[in-house]
Amino acid sequence: MEKSKTRRVALAVFASGSGSNAERLMQESHSMDSSFRVALVVGNNSSARVMTLATMYDIPTAHISSKTHPDDTERDAALLQVLDEHGIELIALAGYMKKLPEAVTQKFARRILNVHPALLPKHGGRGMFGKHVHAAVLEAGETETGVTIHYVNEEYDAGAIIAQERVSVLADDDVDALATRVLAVEHELYPRVVKQIAAELPRDSV
Repeated sequence: MEKSKTRRVALAVFASGSGSNAERLMQESHSMDSSFRVALVVGNNSSARVMTLATMYDIPTAHISSKTHPDDTERDAALLQVLDEHGIELIALAGYMKKLPEAVTQKFARRILNVHPALLPKHGGRGMFGKHVHAAVLEAGETETGVTIHYVNEEYDAGAIIAQERVSVLADDDVDALATRVLAVEHELYPRVVKQIAAELPRDSV
């Protein structure tokens, strides 16, 4: 445990939008007992709020997208290069709307985490993000939903599950009400799991 206090894991946060989960990770990064530090924020949208948040927290940012790198191979290489430049050891996706390239998922195998607003394997896969997930939960008549933290691999929402927390679906729930309660759980669970994974991470395998 002493080692995690003196040398914190360098975390990259990948995000595309408002960045509420990303901001929770930034806040946790400033905690005295945090086992990680947010060393980089990567986004595919230069005007996203998360990029402004990173600047406010004095965290370096990188905008890498099809606009900056139209060629897939060059874009993949740019991602790997910026991760290497910042000494990244662990990656956390926080509302990142692009599928990670295989080059990244292979190099960072079992070092990429994602938060999903449902109890996987239910209501996951391509196109299942944000309010689409909550709408699907309500349409299916589920009595409970929740939050899943999982490892990221080459398939959408298919990596090994690390942690889950359940949230009851109330009779009068609409998408917005359900989304609000689930997001509150995300904000508590995700930083806690990232902190735990970082504390247990071997430091010499990237």
